[in-house]
Amino acid sequence: MSRGPTLIELDDTATDTPATAPQPPEDTPPTGAAMQATLALGRRRMSWLGRMGWAAALALLGMALSLAAWDFVTGLIARNPSLGWVAGGLLGLVALACLGVALREWAGFRRLRRLDDLRQLADRARHDDTRATALKLMDRLSGLYSARPEMRWHRDRLAELAPDKPDAEGLLHLTETTLLMPLDQAARAEVEAAARQVALLTAMLPMALVDVVAALAVNLRMIRRIAEIYGGRAGALGSIRLLRGVVAHLLATGAVAVGEDMLGTVASGGVVSKLSRRFGEGLVNGALTARLGIAAMSICRPLPFVAVQKPRTGAIMSTAVSGLFERANS
Repeated sequence: MSRGPTLIELDDTATDTPATAPQPPEDTPPTGAAMQATLALGRRRMSWLGRMGWAAALALLGMALSLAAWDFVTGLIARNPSLGWVAGGLLGLVALACLGVALREWAGFRRLRRLDDLRQLADRARHDDTRATALKLMDRLSGLYSARPEMRWHRDRLAELAPDKPDAEGLLHLTETTLLMPLDQAARAEVEAAARQVALLTAMLPMALVDVVAALAVNLRMIRRIAEIYGGRAGALGSIRLLRGVVAHLLATGAVAVGEDMLGTVASGGVVSKLSRRFGEGLVNGALTARLGIAAMSICRPLPFVAVQKPRTGAIMSTAVSGLFERANS
């Protein structure tokens, strides 16, 4: 069967010319989604009812596992005494390891509490302006680093110069510049390395959830290392507590928003994102990591930043990014 020609009518009003065609949407600037998600996890607090429920559930699970393991060992002893006693020994080792982990976490919380006590003592010495309190703080802070060989020269130098400071403020400044400046440099190196890692991982990992997990792991390790540098040595639970404290410090000081020290990084991230969206996102994530590291230094540092200037996000990112390009060229 033959078909005739088909007429298709076009609506003239629906045609678009290059002049009237809609403009393509502009790319949104990088927002640091991975670090924003990490900060959201750090600021999220469970209600007391939820904490009580999880604690009860974990206690019930531990009790069930302990009873199941005990019944298994006793039943195995009844069937085969040799294998039963081997299983009993392994169960004892597991219990001993759990006790060791619990003691390590408890010791980590005690060390973090000691840093809090030193900061409170420093505030009291500065508020009361008493040299005796400042001298007590100097002795306790020097004793905190007595077991570290790299701090021996700084401790001896502090003991040599302390008699020349008749007032509390001068003694506090001397203590900060003599004991804490080398520790500040080590902590800053950790922040630069973490910012570099987060920027690189965000640029290389294509999946959003993966880079959030990677950013969280890198930041937890950074916070733990900063605490160790200043004498805290936090465990796993202590690191989570520090992360919450650091995020709370950022929220209290308003440092989560984009400030003057981060405008250059965000602008650079927007320019770089025109060439590589992932690398621009990584640059902003690295800047947020640097800001988180600076807040961790403020939280873990035994003395507040008074005589020594607090590091700035732009300076840390400049060093971190330059180190990244140096590694790429080598």
